[in-house]
Amino acid sequence: MAPRPFVRKHLYDALWGALHGEPRLLQVVTGPRQVGKTTIALQISDHWEGPKVYESADQPNIPDAEWIIAHWKRARASAAAAKRETLLILDEVQKISRWSEIVKALADEDRRRKTRLRVMLLGSSALLAQRGLTESLAGRFELHRHSQWSYKECADCFGLSLEDFFVYGGYPGALGLRKDFTRWSRFIRDSLVETVLGKDVLLMSPVQKPALLRQAFGMACAHPAEILSYQKMLGQLTDAGNTVTLAHYFHLLSAAYLMASLQRWSGNRLRQRGSIPKIVMRDNSLITAMTPALARDGKVSPSVRGRLVENAVGAALVAAADGDAAEVFYWRDRQEEVDFVLRRGDELLAIEVKSGKEALSVGGLRTFKRRYPTARCMIIGGAVVQDGIEGISLEQFFLEGIL
Repeated sequence: MAPRPFVRKHLYDALWGALHGEPRLLQVVTGPRQVGKTTIALQISDHWEGPKVYESADQPNIPDAEWIIAHWKRARASAAAAKRETLLILDEVQKISRWSEIVKALADEDRRRKTRLRVMLLGSSALLAQRGLTESLAGRFELHRHSQWSYKECADCFGLSLEDFFVYGGYPGALGLRKDFTRWSRFIRDSLVETVLGKDVLLMSPVQKPALLRQAFGMACAHPAEILSYQKMLGQLTDAGNTVTLAHYFHLLSAAYLMASLQRWSGNRLRQRGSIPKIVMRDNSLITAMTPALARDGKVSPSVRGRLVENAVGAALVAAADGDAAEVFYWRDRQEEVDFVLRRGDELLAIEVKSGKEALSVGGLRTFKRRYPTARCMIIGGAVVQDGIEGISLEQFFLEGIL
């Protein structure tokens, strides 16, 4: 008997409740490839008591708008015949040209006719999905963001240790291969990264220099949790380009859920936009699989471990901020630095990450606290409290979070 698939319960429950509640909104699920969006949709479909229709636009030849209309009409017919709530799931719908206009027209018809139809739309491109939602579907949808798996989910499902999580990350489809590091890393590169770079990113926006895009991604993987200027990066790339092009490619990589480019916190939004970025990869597997020199057979040096720990904390903060209307920055002023700054409304949280036995320095946090007296300050990886600075262990952070 095949093992039962793991249920990401908090995500499942949020979707299930929304699909059974009022108002009758489109339920839109976005997130990276291979984190289980389709699995959750099929789990919901399996438990749905009425008729259901599932179709995916993730095909070699991308369907046209008639594909959406045909399956929508099929779901309507099922709802009319059964006189019951019917579930329609359209996967990777954002790949279809003018998808949001078609969905808007169909959803508005259903609202007028009181059609007993519940609709879930899935997509792996934040940029394409967001364009359609803001341009055509305002007020008609709820957004559910599904990120790479957390440490707690990986530990519960795969028995992953925290140290292994820092190396192998949170793509569930790859974790079963982790006993063979070569095979695991090849899967990440070929089945995940190559698909995203070769298909998803190219759909979002014209890419004039595909080789530069790949080099930029490789450089990001080699410099996790580092502050790196575009000018310095260009000096290390072989394909000609400029800082505007490189910043655009980083934006596309971020929209494909591969990385996040954090801006420097200054309290001034205009100055933040023009700052040197801090690179955070959305999952540590992208670092260790794409940069083999950093991890040999799954083993890393203490210095590399420090970078992986800080990146994993940053990725967890970015994922938490996505679902909690928060933003993540870093802070630097001359020689003083704070690894991450989390802003949620009027709340400000400054975070330093300590990965091991290094000396516990809080100079950056103290300076930040003097500059922003209402801010909370925290050390992750240093379970101590001093000078009003909170402390939390790495394990506690990854199991419980801080939001």
